[in-house]
Amino acid sequence: MTNYTALPIQPTALKELRDTDDAGRPCVPYTATEGSPLRCCLRLALPGEEIALVSYAPLRRWAAETWAKPGAYDEQGPVFIHADPCEGPAVDADDYPFSRPGALRTLRRYNAEGHIVGGRLLEIPETAAGGTSRTESGGGFDSALAEAFAEPEVALVHIRAVEYGCFHFEVRRGVEPQVN
Repeated sequence: MTNYTALPIQPTALKELRDTDDAGRPCVPYTATEGSPLRCCLRLALPGEEIALVSYAPLRRWAAETWAKPGAYDEQGPVFIHADPCEGPAVDADDYPFSRPGALRTLRRYNAEGHIVGGRLLEIPETAAGGTSRTESGGGFDSALAEAFAEPEVALVHIRAVEYGCFHFEVRRGVEPQVN
């Protein structure tokens, strides 16, 4: 069971991305052949599903909601989404998405202005929420996020893949875990 809520891309943003992505390019759907990580529903794509690879600027969109000014920290990158609306994440999900043991993730911490105020490398342990990591940073997502939110200035954390820098999901201060 996770102690923090992994947030997918919000429905309003998805609707816009399915038309024009955050780089100004049109969405170009294609048929999935393997398990691409879908940021709309926080699961892997199934072969045959219609998906799209779009450019997404998560901090920019959060800043628009909160009036933050991330400046140079605003960035965009590729994410996979369903080409058509989906049901979103499963309400009974009891682990963090895209949590392959041994995979490396970076947890970037942002303050209320959208500036990076720290980060951490995490090697995902056998049990993504907890367990023992094989790196010096120790623990799983729960301990890494608890460490991040122990700093009062941290407003949100972005989890990204180290290998490609892809945005995986976001955790915001004050968003309670989903009750299963």
